Amino acid sequence: MQQGPIAVFDSGYGGLTVLDKIRQHLPQYDYIYLGDNARTPYGTRSFEVVYEYTLQAVQKLFDMGAYLVILACNTASAKALRSIQQRDLPHIDPAKRVLGVIRPSVEFVGKQTISQHVGIFGTVGTVQSDSYPLEIAKLFPGITVVQEACPMWVPLVENNEFEGEGADYFVRKNINHLLGKDSLIDTIILGCTHYPLLEKKIQQFLPANIKVLSQGEIVSKSLSDYLYRHPEMEEKCSTGGNVHFFTTESVEKFRQTAGVFFKGALNVEHLSL
Repeated sequence: MQQGPIAVFDSGYGGLTVLDKIRQHLPQYDYIYLGDNARTPYGTRSFEVVYEYTLQAVQKLFDMGAYLVILACNTASAKALRSIQQRDLPHIDPAKRVLGVIRPSVEFVGKQTISQHVGIFGTVGTVQSDSYPLEIAKLFPGITVVQEACPMWVPLVENNEFEGEGADYFVRKNINHLLGKDSLIDTIILGCTHYPLLEKKIQQFLPANIKVLSQGEIVSKSLSDYLYRHPEMEEKCSTGGNVHFFTTESVEKFRQTAGVFFKGALNVEHLSL
């Protein structure tokens, strides 16, 4: 049987925070990472366009030998995952799988909250999709959810300003907005894979009793559990411990910005979708 790498897809760089944690937990597997940097951000685009772009990426990653693709992008998980799972996979190859970041995050938050009041920080696109409140309502109907869109957080991270004073202003402002909507929140999901780089800053301005959940840890544990429960998929994943990066933008630009998210040498190639 031909084995293949585990693929991780994101519209840009944020998914590198997820890949980094996955590799820490599961270093034995081969990975390919694809950033659709030429067409980022996805957050401001329509459902139809995000679906179309994400499907193109998933098909390309399958063509490159992957059997399992992780959408390490909240927008793609919110706007494209279900359609691809239900409509496209049965025709592409029923034995292949696409997983997202929202479901495992929601499953985890249900175990963490005591007050049953949860906050979400996300991009405008993720917040407008209502994916988190809808998914939480399905699994934990007793939990109250409030959301806060943080449009400045991604640019702060990508411009390496996440430790500066400019970040203080926007992080404090969004925290105050969120807690102003519900003072009983005891758990917050960072619903964007860029946001872990702001986590220290977020903790600085949050009351000490509020837990912050970062998706890299959650998704890596969820993937480990998934492969344990699905040995037929685990057998298809090659185990050379290698990682290759692909970008739809300039390789040099990817190398420069990716270093903020991912430590270590980057083997990067350009790829067209």
